[in-house]
Amino acid sequence: MTRRLALVGLGPGDPELVTAQAARVLREVDYFLVADKTERHPGTADLLAMRAEICARHVPDGWRVVRVADPERDRDAPADYGAAVRDWHEARAVAFERALLANEGDAAILVWGDPTLYDSAIRLADRLVERGAVDLRVEVVPGLSSVQLLAARHGLVLNTVGGPVTLTTGRRLLTDAGATNVAQGDNLVVLLDGALACRELPDPDAWQLWWGANLGSADEKLVAGRLSEVIDRVQREREEARRARGWVMDTYLLRRS
Repeated sequence: MTRRLALVGLGPGDPELVTAQAARVLREVDYFLVADKTERHPGTADLLAMRAEICARHVPDGWRVVRVADPERDRDAPADYGAAVRDWHEARAVAFERALLANEGDAAILVWGDPTLYDSAIRLADRLVERGAVDLRVEVVPGLSSVQLLAARHGLVLNTVGGPVTLTTGRRLLTDAGATNVAQGDNLVVLLDGALACRELPDPDAWQLWWGANLGSADEKLVAGRLSEVIDRVQREREEARRARGWVMDTYLLRRS
């Protein structure tokens, strides 16, 4: 029998930022699948608590969570980054497949932000379908992304009039491909930049920075200003956010002055 697997974008963490469609789907499925990293990263228990708060708000009649131990990923600059990510995706597919086989009914995977932007949930679902152990009908439910919330919190438009926006990662910002983006782009949205690679950009006086961390949480942090003038403050605020919660998720917009 075909089962429903919904990939539900929850937004960045605030229960009020969950869409009406996402809330409806949460009420329709039988249980929620959640990647659990707490064994190796105890600070991430807070992320599970935030999901529980969202569920309590939007599924008042009760819900069931199935935790799936998230396989470890090689994050120490592997020689073949693509292969390391593919291995991790395959291990995740095996873990989620076991959870689906052990639980009957329709399921939802709870996804931070939006499933279509720098998240592996859709690739995971595709691999589950390919493996074929469970007959699945996959549904993607969009959510508000941290990029949208960053722009809203700072009260700005991501693009200049008629101009493009480039989305990239901290890992790519200073590579050859990233250098091309920096040279050609006036608006760079950077995600997954734990090292704050923007600190190493040539001519930091030429860029304005709008940064946000743990957006949608009760203690989100915002910094804006000329890159050369605010980057040290961003570093301090980032470290403070990590100490407060045990984790930090941040993103920023760079715009050429």
